[in-house]
Amino acid sequence: MEILILVGVVVLLAVIVGIYLWATYNSLVTLNVRVDEAWSDITVQLKRRADLLPNLIEAVKGYAAHEKQVFESVTRARAETLSAQGPADAAVAENHMQQALKSIFAVAEAYPQLQASQNFLQLQGELVDTEDKVQAARRFYNGGVRELNVKIKQFPNTLFARQLGFSERDFFEVSDAAAIAEPPRVQF
Repeated sequence: MEILILVGVVVLLAVIVGIYLWATYNSLVTLNVRVDEAWSDITVQLKRRADLLPNLIEAVKGYAAHEKQVFESVTRARAETLSAQGPADAAVAENHMQQALKSIFAVAEAYPQLQASQNFLQLQGELVDTEDKVQAARRFYNGGVRELNVKIKQFPNTLFARQLGFSERDFFEVSDAAAIAEPPRVQF
């Protein structure tokens, strides 16, 4: 009888541990997919911004053709953004992009005719909207990363999460937070 009770307790504990592992694994998978989805949202917005830049450059080029270095800087930043692999590369590219955008808007400020161009104003509006979307996607991504990283670090999850193939993810942080705190200034 005592052996039967002991076997019953062991089986009950095994079932409880199995249910816990199953539930934890499923929640880790859910969080991992949510982080992947959030990163995808960021890349979509970065691509949208990169697609707007050639049009913006062309609009400004017509008025400021002699500003070749500014246009090359924006083009390099665009290429760097499109080729970024993961949050760390994207953060570096984001810093370069912010500096390049500041340069092109500084050039635009010097040309009142450009500031009155409907095409330029529309591109500016789309760029500001995209910058807002990048920031929102970044916050969503970082929130998902935070949840996933906490779940992986919590005890007892930390004992088996890595063996199940889950690892902590990098936040999408930039080295110059002030550079991305606001969208580029586009008021003239």
